[in-house]
Amino acid sequence: MSDFKTIRDLLDGGAENAPAIGAPDRDMLDYAGLRALADSSVARLNELGVGRNDRVAIVLPNSAEMAAAFVAIGCGATTAPLNPAYRQEEFDFYLDDLKARALVVEQGSKSPAIAAAAERNIPVVTLVADENGPAGQFRLEGKSAGAAQNGGMAKADDVALILHTSGTTSRPKIVPLTQQNVTASARHISVSLNLSADDRCMNIMPLFHIHGLIAAVLSSLDAGASVHCAPGFNALRVFGWLDEIKPSWYTAVPTMHQAILSRANRNADSVERARNNLRLVRSSSSSLPPQVMKELEDTFDVPVVEAYGMTEAAHQMACNPLPPAVRKPGSVGIAAGPEVAIMDETESNLLAIGQTGEIVIRGPNVTPGYENNPEANASAFTDGWFRTGDQGVMDDEGYISITGRLKEIINRGGEKISPREVDEVLMDHPAVAQAVTFAMPHDKLGEEVAAAVVLREGETAEEGEIREFVSGRVADFKVPRRVLVLDEIPKGATGKLQRIGLAEKLGLG
Repeated sequence: MSDFKTIRDLLDGGAENAPAIGAPDRDMLDYAGLRALADSSVARLNELGVGRNDRVAIVLPNSAEMAAAFVAIGCGATTAPLNPAYRQEEFDFYLDDLKARALVVEQGSKSPAIAAAAERNIPVVTLVADENGPAGQFRLEGKSAGAAQNGGMAKADDVALILHTSGTTSRPKIVPLTQQNVTASARHISVSLNLSADDRCMNIMPLFHIHGLIAAVLSSLDAGASVHCAPGFNALRVFGWLDEIKPSWYTAVPTMHQAILSRANRNADSVERARNNLRLVRSSSSSLPPQVMKELEDTFDVPVVEAYGMTEAAHQMACNPLPPAVRKPGSVGIAAGPEVAIMDETESNLLAIGQTGEIVIRGPNVTPGYENNPEANASAFTDGWFRTGDQGVMDDEGYISITGRLKEIINRGGEKISPREVDEVLMDHPAVAQAVTFAMPHDKLGEEVAAAVVLREGETAEEGEIREFVSGRVADFKVPRRVLVLDEIPKGATGKLQRIGLAEKLGLG
């Protein structure tokens, strides 16, 4: 089994002429080409004054070039991918907070990040894609800011990737992930999915997010396999990409899987062809309703493995194993990389099998700690364990079930309600395609249960009827007092349904 400690070492695992990075309608970049690109990019960055542990903000659209830039720049500097959809004020906040040494944008970019960088005197480096070359091939152009202080390839303890937490309830925290953190996580994923050099991943995840960067890109490269980068997620184009890329697997968030399923009937021929190529489908980043898992398995006739990840763990913590081992719908599987345990939320003792508490982890993929945030680190780490903020339980076979984010648990007059439990009941209603349960303010109880649903195409259902359906299946205090039927539920930048702040967004505050 590979034991790479840096991204540059990891690239040495792929065979010279084997495909590494691809994109629709493009030739493949092979491993020899990717290694040469990494070496030339690090040398160029050093000439521009950027070296090890210097932060390089990357603002590029989803593409083979974005994947290649993350990998190549990450071999000798710290990558900080940012959402290209941010406005100038947001770029200003992140560039300042990260203390960015340089900003990388594509040739001809009109991104407001450029103006934000100019105001802070941050040098802009232009990524020039090789139009006639293979997917992902590029060169970097910019003005030198003097020689790099620490040139050459990054070491295991250098920071490879820096991301912010989503910050739904507070100022986003900075999460530094070392070379060793990200390569360990890539290895954990490739082992749990049994990836080999023959595998082809179709990436539809945004590449400014840990899920796409590590689960799709780096885990593929760890196995000497290839990753094919679609230009973002588009449910109308997925079936065309499945036909062209012929992937053996893809990974996505549940809302993407649902969007794909909603169009599967209209693309029966593509689905049939995909069945011949796919080996598995992976889901992560938020809970996969068991109903969606079943529909995915029925549609593509392959195992669907749900994994559990978070930024602070360089993504993966647990994963459902592949057959012949058991996949348990509604569970995020068994520890798949770091050690996983359940801790008492108040006394900080580790709990026995079957007891509910906070999920904690420790291992080589876990961040050394939030940057410049001793308060957050004091509450996040206990006796070497990182507290995930998720409430869960482990069964006697080691399978972990998440009962909810501790911050999302609804406290209705002292009664604690897991919104995920209510979600799953709502999803059993034949007319419901998507559901998210959340807390809304209540003057006497503190919080009350509310839910937002999206109906299946051509179906109708009234609020009262949906509430009645739920009331026959859960205790009265868990039944949503309000059910809003929406055309679309607000999502975060990565396609995750957002519970926190939803009441306010929907005018229930």
